[in-house]
Amino acid sequence: MNLKISPFNTLNTKELYNFLQLRAEIFVVEQNCVYNDLDSNDEQAYHLMAFDNDDLVGYARILPPGSRFKEASIGRLVVHKDFRFKGLARQLMTTAGDWVFEQWEVKCIQISAQKYLKAFYGSLGYQIISDEYLEDGIPHLKMELQIDHS
Repeated sequence: MNLKISPFNTLNTKELYNFLQLRAEIFVVEQNCVYNDLDSNDEQAYHLMAFDNDDLVGYARILPPGSRFKEASIGRLVVHKDFRFKGLARQLMTTAGDWVFEQWEVKCIQISAQKYLKAFYGSLGYQIISDEYLEDGIPHLKMELQIDHS
């Protein structure tokens, strides 16, 4: 597995197409959720891509503090169905979190997690900080991961 983090302005068209296609396959088709995935946040994001040979099999979007939330954020986590339950989602979230804490002077990462994944994110140290709410018709929870830089 090869991981790559790229800011938007360095993505090539194949990378962009592939992660948008993977996100649509999971969030729109598989979850049967019609929503606008192209929310204007991609341009300010860093894009974590996981490749098996040349095939994109996992992805997460990393947003800087002050973009979607006051805190840095990780979202749009997706893993191709053929690569699930092999630890790739955990590897993507750990890599993204480590990168955020290395790159930016932040003490917290906030995510908007689909409710059914609260145990997964909890196992990574994320704590629930909100009541359940609907986002695009799907139950979500705001969760955060804090780190002590001292």
